[in-house]
Amino acid sequence: MSESSMRIDKFLANANVGSRSDVKKLIKKKLVLVNDIVVSDASFKVDASTDEIQVNGKSITLRTSPSYYVMNKRSGVVTATKDHLHKTVMDDLHVGLREQLFPVGRLDKDTEGLLLLTSDGDFAHRLTSPKHDVEKEYAVGLDALPLKEDLLRIEDGLELKDGSHTKPAKITTSNHPDYTLHITITEGKYHQVKRMFGAIGRKVERLKRVRIGSLSLDDRLAAGEYRELTTEEVDQLK
Repeated sequence: MSESSMRIDKFLANANVGSRSDVKKLIKKKLVLVNDIVVSDASFKVDASTDEIQVNGKSITLRTSPSYYVMNKRSGVVTATKDHLHKTVMDDLHVGLREQLFPVGRLDKDTEGLLLLTSDGDFAHRLTSPKHDVEKEYAVGLDALPLKEDLLRIEDGLELKDGSHTKPAKITTSNHPDYTLHITITEGKYHQVKRMFGAIGRKVERLKRVRIGSLSLDDRLAAGEYRELTTEEVDQLK
């Protein structure tokens, strides 16, 4: 292999096909071909300069310059590239960006706030992989103020109703009238914040992500607006 060789999952992630987990699903479905041969292993090495690579019949070439954007996601849209029933975060992007980017992780339909979009699969993998412990901070509006001992349970890590356990979290007060407190977690279980407060008998009425790692939500972005990240912001997140 030449210096341009790399794993097929990394190549396709860098080529905007999706995150590495998305690519593995495509491989499992036998939709990835290299030189007309079906790829069955995500670690399969390809030579980007000579191999012909196809996904679902479409030839794939590697983009040389990844893109990185931050959006203030609005409530009412789903975090997906496509959805036949609901509007997605991609509908808020300029048409020219919709085919280039994919969301990094997800926010629930009724959750607002900081959402990253990129064409860099490795970047997305690092921010969403549990082993990297990237902090995600949320402003939380609750139906009532929790008891102090219940907040300590959340901070220590608690058992959810399905029997799974959460890692320790950080809780701080909120100065905003719409939010009860802030919580910082390092995992991304399904509906995690809502389930954590549900485990102590509280209902989340409003949820907004305000930080990922070193990047805080840009106050200048209205709901549904987005901007490109600076080189410095990207480097700090990597």
